[in-house]
Amino acid sequence: MSRPPISVVVCVKNEEARLEDCLRSIVANEPAEIIVVDGGSTDATLEIARRYTDRIISSPASNLTLDRQRGIDAAKHDLIAMIDADHRLAPGDLDALYADLERFGLDIVQSQLASHQNHGFWDAAEEQSWDLTHNIPGEKTMIGTAPAIFRRRVFDSVRFDDTITSAIDDTDFIYRLSKFPEYKIGIGTTRVAQLHFSDFHTYWRKFRWYGRGDGQFCLKNPERAASMCFHLLVRYPILYSARALRAGKPKAVPFFVLQGWLRFASLVSTVARAPRGRARPSSVPTSGARGG
Repeated sequence: MSRPPISVVVCVKNEEARLEDCLRSIVANEPAEIIVVDGGSTDATLEIARRYTDRIISSPASNLTLDRQRGIDAAKHDLIAMIDADHRLAPGDLDALYADLERFGLDIVQSQLASHQNHGFWDAAEEQSWDLTHNIPGEKTMIGTAPAIFRRRVFDSVRFDDTITSAIDDTDFIYRLSKFPEYKIGIGTTRVAQLHFSDFHTYWRKFRWYGRGDGQFCLKNPERAASMCFHLLVRYPILYSARALRAGKPKAVPFFVLQGWLRFASLVSTVARAPRGRARPSSVPTSGARGG
């Protein structure tokens, strides 16, 4: 299948430890252009980015949600791939993702995920969780933002802008998009490797950050609060854990339990601290979170 030109957008902040391998893997896929949106890095991130592209947008004092849209607006082509600094594309992954987009008749296709380097227990646990909840191809009602290919027409209806919660962009964006039934989203058959720093503290911090986004989402969409609480208190620690045991993937159980409970605790804290029922603006952590 002949592939149309694809613009790749990479949003970063203080990603010197992960960015070069990411950009090298993108270049190997021969995109039409690479756009790096930098959220005010103070390390060597910009120096690394300049080795691979001259399309660099400086976006200090911003957040990941707004930076995604800045990259999209700067893209020259109708197919836009969102890739984060922790993603490692194999040669041909962009071709395969585009083929998935066409095969399933989608407007957004996210890849499946695999661990790039399995450093220990928590990486293995996360990979088992992906196999149970994410790595299932076909049309879906909820997917993540990256790694994914978007058709530009999606952004005629929904944008990554300041009406979207700043902490976690994908839940709010996809929920808004769901109000336009003409768009189809889903997971492809392509599996992209994702690198995480795998110590327990990283996952603790990651889940607390996700919980802030969950809280912001519930404050903005109170009609979805009960569903979100069920997701975190029942689906993750109980239903998904039971599925993991039946599937012979026991490492996923503590991953699901920790994620559900910690995100719920952070959600409650975010809602409780919000002035006059509104979520306070959040800044993205200086490392780790912006890459996935």
